[in-house]
Amino acid sequence: MGSKLRVGVIGGTGMVGQRFITLLENHPWFEVTAIGASERSAGLPYEKAVEGRWKLDMLIPEGIKKINVINASDISRIAGEVDFVFCAVDMKKEEIRELEEKYARAEIPVISNNSAHRSTEDVPMIIPEVNPQHTAIIEKQRKRLGTRKGFIAVKSNCSLQSYVPPVHALMQFGPEKILASTYQAISGAGKVFSEWPEITDNVIPYIGGEEEKSEKEPLKIWGTIEGDVIKPAPGPAVSAQCYRVPVSDGHLAAVYISFSKKPSKDEILACWKEFKGKPQELKLPSAPAQFLTYFGEPDRPQSRLDRDLENGMGIAVGRLREDNLFDYKFTCLSHNTIRGAAGGGILMAELLKAEGWL
Repeated sequence: MGSKLRVGVIGGTGMVGQRFITLLENHPWFEVTAIGASERSAGLPYEKAVEGRWKLDMLIPEGIKKINVINASDISRIAGEVDFVFCAVDMKKEEIRELEEKYARAEIPVISNNSAHRSTEDVPMIIPEVNPQHTAIIEKQRKRLGTRKGFIAVKSNCSLQSYVPPVHALMQFGPEKILASTYQAISGAGKVFSEWPEITDNVIPYIGGEEEKSEKEPLKIWGTIEGDVIKPAPGPAVSAQCYRVPVSDGHLAAVYISFSKKPSKDEILACWKEFKGKPQELKLPSAPAQFLTYFGEPDRPQSRLDRDLENGMGIAVGRLREDNLFDYKFTCLSHNTIRGAAGGGILMAELLKAEGWL
């Protein structure tokens, strides 16, 4: 791939930003050269900026510790140090939308972990194995923004990574109705247990905005490019409930599904085993070799046992059985801060690089 692309991590002091930084250590294509954060962190060496706030169970990469943090709003300065940025900031949605567009208009491609632009009609929301064809909308977006290189691409809600790919692998059977209940780890809220004593011995049956995202975003992912926009698919219909549970990492989903052409259980298992996407075909650095892994044991997948499947980039599936209201039900699991956040963003950037967008 030639020399490495220079990468900025905007929001690099937060949990997802920290995950980006650790996953990018020794990446064959990308190298972190700039870190953007809030004004209070600006000017500090990274290790000082995250002192007392480092949330991962691994050390800060040595090559990152001494990088001085830049104010995320100092776009002209960051622009001189990067070829593109990952964005995972904690700001109001309107502020994020404005910030990301400013980066894009400054000819800095933005790979976003934020939700601010997920509903923007010409911004692709990509799960690389599911809808890589949506990268084509970037050309239309650049025309709107008046840019030559700059654009915004986003990843979907972290909980969707657990159940959208297994459903996508079964599209030939015409899924019509999906009911998904997600049991989401506290790292999805940027928390660890020491910061959130209220979650111990508790389940919180509400995550603001999560159910609406879970019901709408899959339809954009399964949508089609029509003219200058991505038009959401008319179905399948998705109904979701989302719960916060006392688990450190890993979003688990209980899925119920009905089809227009009901497959056999063996057909479903074969589809999951054989499913490969463009990342596997291109052998992208972060792509899991086996994207979907089915566990036959009645008590799998489990968060602690299976969230690190394929270095956190694989999806674990289990408990497939027929249902007396829907056709089938099953359980699935993904690592929310790796596949569902930073790792999914890095894989998207690899796809964009391989296709010539970066």
